Amino acid sequence: MLKKDLRSHYLALRESISNASLLNSSLSIADSVLKLPLWTFDYFHIFLPITEKKELDTSFILSILQGKDKNIMLPKITAEGFLRHYLLTDATRLKKNKWNIPEPVDGIEVDANKIDVVFLPLLAFDRKGNRVGYGKGFYDRFLTECRNDVKKVGLSLFEAEDTISDINEADIPLDYCVTPSKIYSFSGA
Repeated sequence: MLKKDLRSHYLALRESISNASLLNSSLSIADSVLKLPLWTFDYFHIFLPITEKKELDTSFILSILQGKDKNIMLPKITAEGFLRHYLLTDATRLKKNKWNIPEPVDGIEVDANKIDVVFLPLLAFDRKGNRVGYGKGFYDRFLTECRNDVKKVGLSLFEAEDTISDINEADIPLDYCVTPSKIYSFSGA
């Protein structure tokens, strides 16, 4: 299926999810994240959800990371369309941007090559680890700035598609994808 068709389909599916189901799915995903072989790493990058688009609630994963005393980076989109990464501290202030994404106002910036694990938002993914986001390319550009061995973990409310038919060279596949009922592991993970 083409990316544009997957975007339309999964945006409509997400819109139909009840708040209770979204909460339960977010909890299940956080519980499964604990089973991933990531816990020897120190620097974790995680997105904050666009609640208006019914993205999964990452606060449960944030709590796990904080409980394990990990360094947590939050993204901020620049005017040029790149992501900058800020260390989450007790002093971090958040403000929603024009897409309703909560972002750090300011803080301690961390270089992308320090990050060990990236939790990625997505709308859909396939059995080879290819992902479909909103189509702006923020995360694909960001991942090119990371080390080659960074662990890329997708978080999805839905199960894998068989294939995404219009993958290109700029698309960077996932190492893992976690859904409410399954952990997918892709080659090279």
